Amino acid sequence: MAQLMDGAGKLSWVLLKSVMRFTFMFFNNCVAIPSYCLYLLLLQPLRIWDSSAFWHIEGVMFKWLLAMVSSWGWIAGYTVTEWGDDVRDISEEEAMVIVNHQSTGDVCTLMMCLQDKGTVVRKMMWLMDHVFKYTNFGVVSLIHGDFFIRQGKAHRDKQLVYLKEHLEKYYHSRDRKWIVLFPEGGFLRKRRETSQLFAKKNSLPHLTHVTLPRLGATHVILKTLSAQQENGSVGSDSGTLNKSKGLQWVIDVTVAYPKARPMDIQTWIFGYRPPTVTHVHYRMYPIKEVPMEAEALTDWLYQRFVEKEELLAHFYNTGSFPPPDGQKEAASRQMTLDPVWLCMVQSFAFASGYMWYNVLQYLYCCLF
Repeated sequence: MAQLMDGAGKLSWVLLKSVMRFTFMFFNNCVAIPSYCLYLLLLQPLRIWDSSAFWHIEGVMFKWLLAMVSSWGWIAGYTVTEWGDDVRDISEEEAMVIVNHQSTGDVCTLMMCLQDKGTVVRKMMWLMDHVFKYTNFGVVSLIHGDFFIRQGKAHRDKQLVYLKEHLEKYYHSRDRKWIVLFPEGGFLRKRRETSQLFAKKNSLPHLTHVTLPRLGATHVILKTLSAQQENGSVGSDSGTLNKSKGLQWVIDVTVAYPKARPMDIQTWIFGYRPPTVTHVHYRMYPIKEVPMEAEALTDWLYQRFVEKEELLAHFYNTGSFPPPDGQKEAASRQMTLDPVWLCMVQSFAFASGYMWYNVLQYLYCCLF
C-alpha cells in the first residue's frame, strides 16, 4: 500500500509539473512570437533604409527566441555534452551543417548547443520539413528566411529549384553564415527499413543507427553557395552587403541519446523524463575536401553516414565517442547556458508582451 501511495505521489508530481511547464510555455509563446513579429513590423522603414542593420536586429531577436526554447530543456535538466572538433573556432566562417535525424528533439538540441557559438544562431538558415511551417514557430522561420521543403518524389525536382532560388534571394542578402539540414530526409524510425532495403538492393552498407542520406538538397547548397559567392552576387533583397568567400566548411554533426532513446519535443515541453545528457559530436571538413560532382559527392556523403553509424555504435556500446586518430581518449566538453542571461531574455519577452498588449489595446480604443 505504501509503495502504491508513493507511486501515486510521484505520478501526481510529474503531472502537476507537466501542467505548470505547459502553461508557462504557452504564455511564453503567446508573448514572445507576436512581440517578435510586431517589433519587425515597426522596423520595416529601417529594412528599406539599412537592410543589414534590420537583419542584424532580427537575428538577435531570433537567437533570443531559440534561447527560450533552449531554456525549456535546460530547466528540466536536459543538457548537452560536446565531443570532437571545437566549432567555435569557425563560428564566423560560412559552413554547411549536416545532422543525423532521430526525432523532433534534434532541433531543440541544436538550438541549445549552438547558443554559445558566437553569432551562429542569429546568422543561420534552417532547412526543415514543410509541416513545421504550420507550427507556432512557423511564422518566425518564415520571417527569418528558413526554407521549408516538401518530401516525396512528386515534389523533389521542383523543391530543389525552389531551394536554389531561395538561397540566391535570401542567403547572402540576410548575411547568413551557417545552413543546417538533415540529409536523411526524415526521422530514423520512419526511414530505416526503406533505407536498408535500398542499401541491400544496391550493395550499399547496412546501417542501423542512421539511414542513407539523400543527395539533392546537399548538392544544391554546395553548388549555389560555393559558386555564386565568389563574385559576391546576391538576390533581389540585398541592399549593401559585404562580399562573401563562400562556403568554407562542412560540419558533420552526430547527435546521440543515452540508450538510443531519442528525446522529442513533447519531452521538452512536459519534462516528464528525468534529467538527461544528450551527446553531440562534431567533425569539420574544409570545403576543398568535398567533391562537387554528383556521383563523387554521393559517395562522400554516404561515407560520412557510415562514419556516423560507427560513431553511434561505439557510443551505445561504451557511453562515449571514440577518440580521434592518434589519441587514447576522447575529450568531452559540457555545454553550458548562462541562467542570468536566460532570465533576462524571458523577462524581456514578457515585458514586451505586456507593452504590446497595452499599445494594441490603446489603438483599438482610439479606432473603435
